[in-house]
Amino acid sequence: MKITGEDYQIDYHSDTVTVNCQGTLRLNGMDEYAPIVNLLDEVINKDNSLVQLDLRQLEFLNSSGINMLSKFIIKVRQKKSIQVIIHGSQQILWQGKSLRNLQRLMPTLQLEWD
Repeated sequence: MKITGEDYQIDYHSDTVTVNCQGTLRLNGMDEYAPIVNLLDEVINKDNSLVQLDLRQLEFLNSSGINMLSKFIIKVRQKKSIQVIIHGSQQILWQGKSLRNLQRLMPTLQLEWD
């Protein structure tokens, strides 16, 4: 599965159960994030025990995007059967604080930094 926009690309790799996000996500509101939400929902509905989000090449995510990720993490937490690993980059400023806040929503979420 792949979603491509003007400044971003989202790929799902089923062999590693990894959603790879690249570029700059500045979409306006949850309506514009709906295709990405649908992709993430599809991934967690496949009964995988592990889901990985690779955000190391996601240079910018606006507040609507952070809200989308937060809602995704809450959905995963409610399932109670899925482990989430988020791969982030400490060189990208927004990721440090925002990804740690996701860990507050789901304490079992694992953060791995480059």
